[in-house]
Amino acid sequence: MTVQHSLEAQGLSSGYGAVTIVDGVDLALPPGRISVIVGANASGKSTLLKTLARLLPASSGAVLLDGRRIDQVPTREVARTLGLLPQTPVAPEGIAVADLVGRGRHPHQRLFRSWTADDERAVAQALAETGVADLADRSVDELSGGQRQRVWIAMALAQETQVLLLDEPTTYLDLTHQIEVLDLLTDLNRERGTTIAMVLHDINLAARYADHLFAMRGGRLVASGAPRDVVTADLIRDVLGLESQVIPDPVSGTPLILPIGRHHAHPLAADAPAAAATTPSGAHA
Repeated sequence: MTVQHSLEAQGLSSGYGAVTIVDGVDLALPPGRISVIVGANASGKSTLLKTLARLLPASSGAVLLDGRRIDQVPTREVARTLGLLPQTPVAPEGIAVADLVGRGRHPHQRLFRSWTADDERAVAQALAETGVADLADRSVDELSGGQRQRVWIAMALAQETQVLLLDEPTTYLDLTHQIEVLDLLTDLNRERGTTIAMVLHDINLAARYADHLFAMRGGRLVASGAPRDVVTADLIRDVLGLESQVIPDPVSGTPLILPIGRHHAHPLAADAPAAAATTPSGAHA
């Protein structure tokens, strides 16, 4: 039976030195669901995620894990409950895939305890679920970006936490691999019941894959809720400074943002040159 853990922020502020990046945020991740944090660059998304994961201390307010201040929970207990995949993780040079994935078992190790059957099972399952079992003996350095990202996710799965935080898990990936990674995380959520929170730049993918969206601007939370309830042209203007139209995604039914831009602010007239559009081969349509 899946144990659902709660993770929330109460009046949370954090930053770097004297600079406040996250300013007075209140939020609670819906247990067992996928949440996505969106916003413009420098809006505080990654800083919020790092503070939720206890990588950054709160300057005021608190992060609560199962109702307890996370800074008062023993480190090993946090690591058994909550996993974090940073934006640009770095693997030791020459490390094999299976060895890197095995590092996800460290929170379950005790001093002088040898590798166990449970560890073997967890690593094998993580490799299989992410589709990288055939790469187990390969060096991580030899892998493509998409393969490498799957391996990092496998390491997080081997940790067997019930809360998983991911900072831009689709960064540097082409569209095909972005969809593969997001589908993989959806499978994880549906099959294991893992609570997932991630930062995404692509708001259309965020709206398609999220059960719950958190929108940030200037370090503050300005909207939260189901994508269908919160994604509007007004929100996109407020959060991203972008004029757009929002229509139903013909594939998923979720909100689809159509950016307008300065050069497409007015629809083309019926007799405009677009009426003589050509096919990719150059022939008239």
